[in-house]
Amino acid sequence: MTLQQINYALMISESGSMNKAADKLGISQPTLTNAVRELEREIGAEIFLRTPKGVVPTAEGEEFLCSIGQLYRQYELVCEKYINKDMKRKFGVSTQHYSFAVSAFIETVKQFGTLEFEFAIRETETLNIIHDVGSLKSEIGVLYISSFNRKPITKLLEENELEFTGLIKCRAYVYMWRGHPLAGEESIGLEQLAPYPCLSFEQNGSNGYLFAEEILSENIYPRMIKATDRAAMGELMKTLYGYTLCSGILCEEMNGSDYVVVPFREDSENHNTVMEIGYIRKKHGALSEIGERYIEELKLSLKKNAKPEPINTVYQD
Repeated sequence: MTLQQINYALMISESGSMNKAADKLGISQPTLTNAVRELEREIGAEIFLRTPKGVVPTAEGEEFLCSIGQLYRQYELVCEKYINKDMKRKFGVSTQHYSFAVSAFIETVKQFGTLEFEFAIRETETLNIIHDVGSLKSEIGVLYISSFNRKPITKLLEENELEFTGLIKCRAYVYMWRGHPLAGEESIGLEQLAPYPCLSFEQNGSNGYLFAEEILSENIYPRMIKATDRAAMGELMKTLYGYTLCSGILCEEMNGSDYVVVPFREDSENHNTVMEIGYIRKKHGALSEIGERYIEELKLSLKKNAKPEPINTVYQD
């Protein structure tokens, strides 16, 4: 198995097409096809399924691509540091839909600039965050853990050789448009929210509720709407009086002043709980200089925007 073959396989997976991959690599399709067939013979498994719409990884191929993706990213890092000194260094963050994480990313980019570094921030689903960091597509992932999702999240982190570092603990808040009929309340219970749709970010898979970005996702809500991005979520809050349950960390420089957070009031059937927000990274190996700076900016953003209550205690190093 050669690095060239690995590069070919990863490009096919990224492109979803033999033709597109060959064009990007600057080689002929027969050359690419023969190289992949030789690789498949060598590992004793079919990596891709050829379909009329393109190519997709097989189950074994998906596992293989994940493994070689980590290997090839390490190779690229070595090249960036020791060989291709003119090549832009890469830094990526994958995060749940947190404005404070984006704010920290912006501050990091300001300090390092885009001339010598290639930056990427990916607001995505929880499982994608774990996959991105596990495959080294992103150096850091930002997500939360609670008593409800701790077991499945921890299992996936172990499988991907990742570790979680907690930064802040928060109780639930109701996040809504400033013009919502309940926006002026001191606290809000679920019975008051029943006439309004509960909003949540869509998660893939039949067990998507286990990886929900919203706290108290195990509760039953009579009205539910799924969204995939923060812009759509904001419009649903304004036009349909929707709400979501979150950490209460509202970054006004990113969200503006059109939204408010109100403490969630628990009752005998709907208890409050604690969400611990933090970051994930590979267990082995040191963070890059940019990664370390991003973590510091993340801590600063949390301190600046977190609600001043005892449960929201930022951990000190």
